[in-house]
Amino acid sequence: MIPRTTTSNAAGMRAYRRQLAEQGRHQLIIDLPRETVAFLDEIKARQGLRSRSQVLLQLIEQGRAAAQQMT
Repeated sequence: MIPRTTTSNAAGMRAYRRQLAEQGRHQLIIDLPRETVAFLDEIKARQGLRSRSQVLLQLIEQGRAAAQQMT
């Protein structure tokens, strides 16, 4: 039998993912080296961002813009 806390936590995570999907968003879990995470944290602190997700989104958008300029 699964402990109740695990079941309620899983239900909470499913609800959270549904809420994200309704907002047109998706949760992504990634495995990165410590040095890369430290680099993201440095950017986050320097730019006053709230989360690593915001840092990654900025970097992806910059990469997307650069790629579009190359075409």
